[in-house]
Amino acid sequence: MKVLLLRHPPVATAWRGRCYGRSNMGWSRDGWAMARRIVADLPPVDAVVHSGAQRTARLAAMVEQARCVPATADPRWLERDFGYWEGRRWDAIWRESGAEIDRMMTDPEAYRPGGGETGRDIADRVAAAWDALPRVASVLVVAHGGPIATLRALRAGVPLTRAVDFIPACGEVVPLQRYCQ
Repeated sequence: MKVLLLRHPPVATAWRGRCYGRSNMGWSRDGWAMARRIVADLPPVDAVVHSGAQRTARLAAMVEQARCVPATADPRWLERDFGYWEGRRWDAIWRESGAEIDRMMTDPEAYRPGGGETGRDIADRVAAAWDALPRVASVLVVAHGGPIATLRALRAGVPLTRAVDFIPACGEVVPLQRYCQ
């Protein structure tokens, strides 16, 4: 089975420089243009799964409408829960707790940024979401940088400290193969 992991288009300019894991926001003007290009350029898919967040659901709906394929939400594909960091500017978080950001990178499996989710929490839910994908020839998953990077690290067999190396750019499509039993 062919799986296309797609990171959502760029978010509205007002959110740039902010921690926006679970926050709901729209796309930037460039994001809208990117979404239209993505829909036009996508290869055929049989199903679409998205996280349910506005920035993924909107693109999934565009694909659903253009390609006449079903789109369903699976919240296991949501971005990381950053707890009380959510919506705050990264520079403010850094000023107040720079060592905490370092811990997020050096101990991602156990550290809870802002009291939110650990990297292990994300890995467990994304692995379950991967296992629950529809059994079709090709599926598009519209998700976020964190879950996509985590899944890629898991599939590569590398420690979660390396997941940041696998974060795709906004609008990037990452093809994977899934072998069903």
